[in-house]
Amino acid sequence: MNLYKLGKLVCSLVFFPLYRIKVVGKENIPKDGPVIICSNHISNFDPPVVGITNSRNIYFLAKEELFNNRFLEKLLKSVHAFPIKRGMRDRNALRKGLEILKQNHALGLFPEGSRQKNGEVGKGLAGAGFFALRSNAEIVPCAIIGPYQKFKPLKVAYGKPIDMSAYREQKASAQVVTDRIMEEIRQLHEFHCKKA
Repeated sequence: MNLYKLGKLVCSLVFFPLYRIKVVGKENIPKDGPVIICSNHISNFDPPVVGITNSRNIYFLAKEELFNNRFLEKLLKSVHAFPIKRGMRDRNALRKGLEILKQNHALGLFPEGSRQKNGEVGKGLAGAGFFALRSNAEIVPCAIIGPYQKFKPLKVAYGKPIDMSAYREQKASAQVVTDRIMEEIRQLHEFHCKKA
């Protein structure tokens, strides 16, 4: 068993019972081919939670500062995380992300760039739109409906892939595309908050 699978197993054993995680819309995640999973960001636990609630092995972008610790750097790299500088203007990270998608893998993004501690869906950075426009990946919105409280339900909802064809044909700006992705996440979040 590789470290990614082991990490996924351990996190599943901890997070599912601790936060009583309920997953909705898992069938919306393509089983193969390039996919970008774009989620809102409310906690440091979001990456492992997104990782354990779907069947794809996800490559996550993680803030560069986390890689300054040698132990943490090895751990993050073993679970397919790679560094990006603040603001998502890191050319090496953007290149790496596109390469991952070209290899038909799944890329996990938190377009807001930082946690929204109030639980609301914030504004996204242009990086998500960049990846959506420069690849043929399916874009799957994800909403994490918290907060993270022990033994209280946490919902992770995946929406249907967003049709990017018109944006790609029109050569829309990366920010316009990110705004559309964030609106889908916001609607998904609001819908499931009402159902909670």
